[in-house]
Amino acid sequence: MKALSKLRRAVRARFRDESGITGLETAIVLIAFVVVAAVFAFVVLSTGLFSSERSKESVYAGLGKTRGTMTLSSGVVARANAGLTQIDTLEFDVILAASGDQVNLDPAAASNRTVITYIDATTVVPDVAYTTTVITGNTNAMLEQGELIRITVDIAAAGATVGPNAVFTIEIKPPTGSYMNVQRSAPPALLPIMQLN
Repeated sequence: MKALSKLRRAVRARFRDESGITGLETAIVLIAFVVVAAVFAFVVLSTGLFSSERSKESVYAGLGKTRGTMTLSSGVVARANAGLTQIDTLEFDVILAASGDQVNLDPAAASNRTVITYIDATTVVPDVAYTTTVITGNTNAMLEQGELIRITVDIAAAGATVGPNAVFTIEIKPPTGSYMNVQRSAPPALLPIMQLN
């Protein structure tokens, strides 16, 4: 009986010893932490790669917008009608900004051409007739680096009336690149040929 009692105590003590089970539980928890950390690292890396790809696209889009940028290289010259009551045409010279891509200024181009819009307080004319004159460079109307082209905008043909003290904007929209706004005001008394400020 004493031996049986001793055996029972030894068996109970053996079953109460959970040192092996604790080691197994620790290993399971450690593996779970490693799996969760791996999933988290994968998510962070994927998000980082996705955001860097998006930022690269944004940079290239910004470069594309600025590469076709034109700038004025002269003042805006206005020509009034015979009665000196309104401005008929505007002339200004344009060049490409530093390291810009070429801009199609051919008004007769069927597609992919520059569009000029006239805007004042009461009128918006979305596609004003204009002509180009090459001042320096080759003879085509494609504005390239180092070239100078004069644009003549026919305001009277568009149906807009620009009288004395009128404030107006000419918006030049190339096929690619940023828009160029030219805002001027007519003087109080019109002359046959005027430099507008």
